Amino acid sequence: MKLYYFPPSPNTRKAHAVAIHLGLPIDLKLIDLQKGEQRTPEFMTLNPTGRTPVLQDGNFILWESTAIMQYLASQMPNLLWPDDAQTRADIVRWQSWQLAHWSVVCQPLQFENFVKPLLQLGEPDKQVVQEASDRFHQEAKVLDNHLAEHDFLVGNALTLADFSVASDLTYAGPGQFPLGGYPHIQAWYRRIEALPAWQQTSPKG
Repeated sequence: MKLYYFPPSPNTRKAHAVAIHLGLPIDLKLIDLQKGEQRTPEFMTLNPTGRTPVLQDGNFILWESTAIMQYLASQMPNLLWPDDAQTRADIVRWQSWQLAHWSVVCQPLQFENFVKPLLQLGEPDKQVVQEASDRFHQEAKVLDNHLAEHDFLVGNALTLADFSVASDLTYAGPGQFPLGGYPHIQAWYRRIEALPAWQQTSPKG
């Protein structure tokens, strides 16, 4: 299998980390988004949306990171994606929440406070930051309350759900995410950061 990836991307990170955690042999193909390689005709034939990651398994091409994670975890029996309908539904519930709600509040903070200064795109938009922060608190309370009683998101064991939700915290520091009032999220993310697969996929090195 080949993974077309861009290491700084949180979406790339969660898929790559799952492959590493499961010990799956993956050939890595760098797609440098900063050079526009995602818009080349060759890559657009793989993913017409022009985004990473993309997984190629023989003639099977799969894009969208959550789908890639589930496909990777379906290659062998494992605890990240147990063969139990209710557990899988619970994992998908958290992955759906991440896509529809968590990522939506994390990305504006990441962009305004980290990406814009990094790429010299101007000062952070204070109104956007304030609105994103307000919405962040709404979602963070849900996550923190759940983690107050659980070490991990589903069944008190590490699953794909944790990789999905944790990916949006990759740039929580430089993105100035208001995590100070959420000790359970912080403790949970430290557990994720201790994973070798998470350390190996860190965009910081």
